[in-house]
Amino acid sequence: MDELRSKYLTLIAEAGDEAALETLRVQAVGKKGEVSLQMRELGRMSPEERQVAGPKLNALKDEINSALAAKKQALSDFALDERLRSEWLDVTLPARPRRQGSIHPVSQVTEEVTAIFADMGFAVAEGPQVETDWYNFDALNIPGHHPARAEMDTFYMHRAEGDDRPPHVLRTHTSPVQIRSMEASGAPTRIICPGRVYRADYDQTHTPMFHQIEGLAIDRDISMANLKWVLEEFFTAYFGTEVKTRFRASHFPFTEPSAEVDIQCSFEGGTVKVGEGDDWLEVLGSGMVHPHVLKSAGVDPAEWQGFAFGMGIDRIAMLKYGIPDLRAFFDSDLRWLRHYGFAALDVPTLHGGLSR
Repeated sequence: MDELRSKYLTLIAEAGDEAALETLRVQAVGKKGEVSLQMRELGRMSPEERQVAGPKLNALKDEINSALAAKKQALSDFALDERLRSEWLDVTLPARPRRQGSIHPVSQVTEEVTAIFADMGFAVAEGPQVETDWYNFDALNIPGHHPARAEMDTFYMHRAEGDDRPPHVLRTHTSPVQIRSMEASGAPTRIICPGRVYRADYDQTHTPMFHQIEGLAIDRDISMANLKWVLEEFFTAYFGTEVKTRFRASHFPFTEPSAEVDIQCSFEGGTVKVGEGDDWLEVLGSGMVHPHVLKSAGVDPAEWQGFAFGMGIDRIAMLKYGIPDLRAFFDSDLRWLRHYGFAALDVPTLHGGLSR
């Protein structure tokens, strides 16, 4: 046993690299190593012999393992010293620039859209995200039996027993802002209303929370022709190419007449290209503001008229930047931003460009 100890401690001390050290470990304390084989012989010894040989073998095994660990650390330290002597680093050099943080696509598109409408004279109006039942539905001519007022479609705020206040909801659209704005400022008016809205829906093109922008223009002689011009100017500026629109008759409680608006596009290779081709894609709802809505906001429909429209900010961001799934905006690793062309610290300006 003393011979084994002397043999392996000497060999370990002389080992020149970690590969040689591993070979020695296997030879000494591996499954078939010399020390391991001697430990197997303990079963053939008498109790008295085991009582003497067992502790000595365990002590030898521990000593060899300690010597192996110490030599491995020494080899590692030596390699590091050699590397430090051979390599040179100028710590005074400035670090490579790294961009940190980024503007979220929804925020960027909101700024882009706001800038475009600002050029057409639209001011930005905002309102609360928790709305009364009256502002969210009644003032907008939405009847009590309308499906949007069901709890399966709308998030209603909890009411304690005995609470006799009007029902409150997480707003389902930014249309209540139109009512509040007209109540505060009257007519004429020209506003857009961007913000978060909430609906009980979740799939590839719907999320429980999403972003919407609505527009409202009230004056004495506004018509559907003005609405069409505004929307075509907006889409052309937003997509950077001339975009034709198509109006289809529809029904919304808050407008009369009402129209779904389609934009010209083509579908090629699973992607949508806006402003070309013979296909059409529905992107928003619009129409002339219903007289009941004007009355609810304190505006005389016999003197004033106007148009309103609403679209999803997330959806037009998907169209412009080729993002296939709306849910990716909110529940994905944000490294995908770079994949879709959003670089860190790209800051949209109020003139539609990007500053870095």
